[in-house]
Amino acid sequence: MKSRQYYLDLLNKHIKNPKMIAHCLASEAVLRALAKRFNEDEDVWGIAGLLHDIDVEFTEGDSKRHGPEGANLLEGEGLPMDAIDAIRMHNEEATGKERETTFQHALAAGETITGLIFATALVYPDKKITSVKPKSITKRMKQKAFAASVNRETIMECEKIGIPINEFAELSLEALKPIAEELGF
Repeated sequence: MKSRQYYLDLLNKHIKNPKMIAHCLASEAVLRALAKRFNEDEDVWGIAGLLHDIDVEFTEGDSKRHGPEGANLLEGEGLPMDAIDAIRMHNEEATGKERETTFQHALAAGETITGLIFATALVYPDKKITSVKPKSITKRMKQKAFAASVNRETIMECEKIGIPINEFAELSLEALKPIAEELGF
């Protein structure tokens, strides 16, 4: 595997939207926390979180192409195959398969909850992630109209890997707090 800086430069080569970069950085932080929780390689899981949307701009978010094209792009970049597989599978729709591994579920749930956390922070008066409480995230999980584009079923895949939603919300939120300023929150 190459250095984090190498992969960050690669991400910045393919993604120009600062909000998408922030999402990728947030996903990296959540995946590192999940790797620690599961005693997995934090660098491998973190880099998968960082790079999972590397193809989103050149595929224009096309749900039939997004994920597999990113995985194909990354095949020669020194990542372990399970990381490339998790990146491919974070968008099941493009693969026609269901996620099966802990890594696949962790990446899908972990990258998805970041959107809910960002949206929750934006309704706070100071718009800061550091002000958000885990209970606010789980409360908003039940409000389908709130951040309607955030797929709650995907977030709930945390339970398929043995993490209750309350604990997952807290783990994810705590992972983002140290980088909140870098994320613009």
